Amino acid sequence: MKTYSYPRSQEIFRRASKVIPSGIYGHLGPSQGCFIPVQAYPFFAERAKGAYFWDVDGNRFIDYMCAYGPNVLGYNDPDVDEAVSKQMAIGNCTTLPTTKMIELAELLVDTVASADWAFFAKNGGDVTSFALMTARAATNRPKVILFQGGYHGVAPWAQKLGYPGITAADTENNIYVHWNNYEEIEAAVRDNPGQIACLMATPYHHPIFEDNQLPAEGFWAKVRKLCTDNGIVLAIDDVRCGFRLDNRGSDYYYGFKADLICFCKALANGWNVSALCGTDSLKEAASAVMYTGSYWLSSAPFAAAIATVAKLRELDGAKLMLAQGKKLTEGLQEIGRAYGFDLRISGEPSMWFMRIANDDNLLLHQEWIAECVLRGAFFTNHHNLFINCAISDEDIKQTFVIAEDAFRTVKERHPEIL
Repeated sequence: MKTYSYPRSQEIFRRASKVIPSGIYGHLGPSQGCFIPVQAYPFFAERAKGAYFWDVDGNRFIDYMCAYGPNVLGYNDPDVDEAVSKQMAIGNCTTLPTTKMIELAELLVDTVASADWAFFAKNGGDVTSFALMTARAATNRPKVILFQGGYHGVAPWAQKLGYPGITAADTENNIYVHWNNYEEIEAAVRDNPGQIACLMATPYHHPIFEDNQLPAEGFWAKVRKLCTDNGIVLAIDDVRCGFRLDNRGSDYYYGFKADLICFCKALANGWNVSALCGTDSLKEAASAVMYTGSYWLSSAPFAAAIATVAKLRELDGAKLMLAQGKKLTEGLQEIGRAYGFDLRISGEPSMWFMRIANDDNLLLHQEWIAECVLRGAFFTNHHNLFINCAISDEDIKQTFVIAEDAFRTVKERHPEIL
């Protein structure tokens, strides 16, 4: 099978490095995006449509990163783009908000099981930070329980002590516990009486560089009761997997009710809007917090979100993505076994994590992923992957062809291992 090359991407990256820190910074950059080995990956996209993007060298990729989650319906979905176009023709960022804000809030309250209200911002980290501020305003308490390895954005409180730019004062109110360890959570509550404002968690554990973990049987029910009994706000960070498990929220999917729930990524199919939804008991506290931004009430992203959520409801998008993800991951495992590879799949199939377990250092996995990318299936090494509603059975079949050729290539290269 022919493999791709990226001369123009590399040339443009050298140009970018002269005027932009790191050339491409953050999670889309080569190193933080886990694009290793970097020569296997393109750096810049030229266009995108449906399940695919094309890089600046003209290579087409079946995209299983989905822009790290926002592409939920397919790039340039016609219904979303039409809604945005109509709104842009009459106004977007204006001195006063438009009624699109109310329409989106009403739609989310009607869709998300735990939502009595909605507050809007731009990024996932905006609303995780606002959730914590709201919990502190409601309880007049300083501390938050977080899970080791969890990710809630890049605000200083959400990062780790020792990271560049982070001081002890930024994280001194964080209490870290291990996922699925209810006894640790219970001990943290017992050891900090009247001090914990919030427990914040993703609905299941999806850190980078390690297998994802689903909640243990009864875990969320016990955590919910513990928080209720001790006046602690239970905030769910549904930024990454929101709308990929259940349109009604991932807390609903796992059988409990959050006090606050954070959405972004899949909310507007790539348009920049995020939402914090909450229960009536926290509406007054949310109203009291000073939190805003110049672009937060722009109406075009609201129009995009309305069209996206409505279409996800119409398609039962979460069910579709779970089914397509299951089909894909089971097929990849079967192909891997035929070539002697133990491909481990964890998490939910609409947002899964995978690794080749034949070695302990993940180098074999990196090599296989690189060979898939070079053949047109875009994965990254150590992050969860995403399904979107535009991924077809034909795309999955083509991915199997790519994966098999990549497995074959890596096996031939490492006869001593396999």
